[in-house]
Amino acid sequence: MRQSTRPSHLRKSAALVAAAAAAVAVPAFAGSPAYADPGEPSLAISSLPGASPKPGEVYDKNVVVTNNGTAAADGFTFLVRLTRGLDFPEEVKGCTYSTIADQVRQAVCELDTVVEPGASVRTPVRFKALPKALMEQVEYGTSATGALPGEGFSDSYRRLDLTADSSADLVAVGEDTEALAGGQQSINVGLRNDGPGWIKVQTSDDQPALMVRIPKGTTASKVPDDCSPFGIDGPDAPGGTPGRAVYVCTPDDHVIEVGQTLTYTFMLDIAKGTKTTDGSVKATSVYDIHPDFDKNPANDTAKIHVAIPTDNEEDPSPSPSATTPGTSTGGNDPSGQSTGGSGSTGGAGGTGSASGGSTTGGSTGGDVDGSLASTGSDGTPVLAATAAATAALGAGLVVVVRRRRASAGS
Repeated sequence: MRQSTRPSHLRKSAALVAAAAAAVAVPAFAGSPAYADPGEPSLAISSLPGASPKPGEVYDKNVVVTNNGTAAADGFTFLVRLTRGLDFPEEVKGCTYSTIADQVRQAVCELDTVVEPGASVRTPVRFKALPKALMEQVEYGTSATGALPGEGFSDSYRRLDLTADSSADLVAVGEDTEALAGGQQSINVGLRNDGPGWIKVQTSDDQPALMVRIPKGTTASKVPDDCSPFGIDGPDAPGGTPGRAVYVCTPDDHVIEVGQTLTYTFMLDIAKGTKTTDGSVKATSVYDIHPDFDKNPANDTAKIHVAIPTDNEEDPSPSPSATTPGTSTGGNDPSGQSTGGSGSTGGAGGTGSASGGSTTGGSTGGDVDGSLASTGSDGTPVLAATAAATAALGAGLVVVVRRRRASAGS
């Protein structure tokens, strides 16, 4: 074995340094204080059983609160929240009650019970179904440490979805109006909830909606922001997009209260030459699926009726009065008969005048049958006649009154 060439006194010095270092290091570790972990509580709760209560019934069940931590929970805060179709049957001592956003009722209860590690306690959850109960949610629980729970759900704060033993009746509300070909006309259509339950789908994005089919020969030029074009099986463009044939309309909060009607106003451009035309509205869902809670499909559809009176183009065929001489009280003919027409212009010396004079003979014009403009005796449209022709009609003015009445599906 090769001998070390280091002098013996150096070897002894190195050994002494190493020994000294070791002597210093050992007391440093051996002298560090040891701290015991005090631990903390870790609360978890059991799930409430599902239910389908009838309106008026009280739900009364217990949840089990278990401490899975290493320290006792010296009391804890228990929170219960109910959607608007539910309420607390009575107030309990130690609980504070309030109503928060979206008409949610809540109870914050301070429980003084100490829950040791590994131990469990029971606490009740009680609520009643109101007459308008339908699709509801119940939030309940605490936090892991026993403090007031924050946002989100966990083993210590849970949610129960339930559907009451009830229904709601969606009703489509149509429109009946008149319009002018080539003009514009607004229509108001609606979606009504006849109850008894309020409506908000809590567990799906397939919310209740009104499907609107625009009448043929018209174009939706202004569309509500709550109404989106409907594609193959759902909305396919932002709300308010004009020019589409079919829309689905639903409110942003997806809520329809009992007795509430959601009204949507569309502006229609009526194409020239369009005759009376119909569209439709249907109570459905955003994806056009009939809601299970609606047990009365008979009133799910209604009509959009746009009556467009007969057009006012000139009739090429002569009217009967154009071939039958009219009798005038004066004129150029010494016999007192006008030699042509109805005498509506009064002739050079007739009594007809632009200020409203009338004739005693001849036709006063074509048949007024609800069209926008009847024809005069000479086949000339009244709206295009001269002032003298207006006088021959006794200064009568045909006024078309647009009518509108809402119609609901039966």
